[in-house]
Amino acid sequence: MALKTKFPLSRELLGLAAPVIAQSFLQTLVVLVDRIMLGHYSTDALAAMQINGALLWSITSIMSAFSVGAVALVGRGVGGSDRAFAAATTRASLILALGIGILISVLGLLFLDAILSLFPIGGEGVQAAARAYLTIVLLAMPMRILTLAAASMLQAAGNTSTPFLVALVANGVNIGVNYCLIFGNLGAPALGIRGAAIGSVTAMTINAIVLLTILSRPQGILTLWGRGGERDALKRLLRVSAPALGERLVQHVGFLGFVFLISSLGSIAMAANQALDSIESICYLSANGLGVAAAAIVSQSLGANRPQQAFAGAKIATLFGVGLLGFFACWFLLIPAQLLSVFTQNPDIIRTGVPCLYVAAAAQPFMAASIVLGNALRGAGDTQTAFYVALAGWLIVRLSATYFFAFVLDLGLVGVWMGSTCDWAIRCLVLVLVFLRGEWRKVVV
Repeated sequence: MALKTKFPLSRELLGLAAPVIAQSFLQTLVVLVDRIMLGHYSTDALAAMQINGALLWSITSIMSAFSVGAVALVGRGVGGSDRAFAAATTRASLILALGIGILISVLGLLFLDAILSLFPIGGEGVQAAARAYLTIVLLAMPMRILTLAAASMLQAAGNTSTPFLVALVANGVNIGVNYCLIFGNLGAPALGIRGAAIGSVTAMTINAIVLLTILSRPQGILTLWGRGGERDALKRLLRVSAPALGERLVQHVGFLGFVFLISSLGSIAMAANQALDSIESICYLSANGLGVAAAAIVSQSLGANRPQQAFAGAKIATLFGVGLLGFFACWFLLIPAQLLSVFTQNPDIIRTGVPCLYVAAAAQPFMAASIVLGNALRGAGDTQTAFYVALAGWLIVRLSATYFFAFVLDLGLVGVWMGSTCDWAIRCLVLVLVFLRGEWRKVVV
């Protein structure tokens, strides 16, 4: 990466971030279309996706921790023009991804009934639909995990547009297959939720095959070609990824506790919170896209021995994130009821959600800085700091603050959002201090 000045670096950052953000919104759109189609097919099929979505999100989120180490190492290799090391890391990461994917498939299918018993909702019809879907999709988990690894490494190498374009094609095929196989259109059999599963598997397979084909080109910046160095790369990858795995596990435990507290407030609060989460997801996805770009710039800059460029890239990404989410926050303040009405017409839910959006508006700049700087630290390989911040944020600050505001002060759902805002504010302060100290620039990966 030869970019040094502020404005070229800004253009590079936006060029990296835009496809990542677009890909995130694309995936969200596909999930929404899936739900709409299944909702028109049967209530049980739609309800089953509540189980399937939660399980697959958890698997994908936790296992993506292993891509964190790959991003840091591949970025360093590409930035330092060490193509052999970058290639060895790519091979090691894909081998690890394949092994993890196979393990998930085998264990998931063996213990599927036990897993579904943890979700005793909706009756036998919902359970049967969930079982039918997962039996098919779990077979393709090696493809899913390979796709995550391949896309992450291409993004770390500065190629964020290719994973987006491949996902665009694959998800287009997914929607087409769903249309045919869920309802039996165009002469295809009507398979219901099994048709949706086949559509998902088709998309996973296309994604994996195309991305692996791209990585197989010997002339690419990042390639599978070469031999040797995989064992050392795998050791380094696991060392960097281990704290990231811990961070993902902490996040899930904290999230479960957070959901438990919200569920104690009743169905109206739960429904309002679901709508609020959907609105705020636009902000989260945007900040995360800038974070992925920051991680790529930081890892490549450190690999090229340009720590000042790494600092500048992370700083610019953070400022962009704060500005963008600050803009979104203005709409939270100006038209909160209208935003909520997109998801519900229930006046009680809207009335409950409006003051929460006011609180969420205050959280957006802190959330933006926290997400971007957290990604920048991971790109530098400083996954331990990111883990400790998440540990304190989720299990100490967020849960205790939420309990205090929502139950001790009896503020209800507004108190929940005050608790999460406290978490983001404290995380932001800690991460800014860590970033300014600059020790992350000295991390050895």
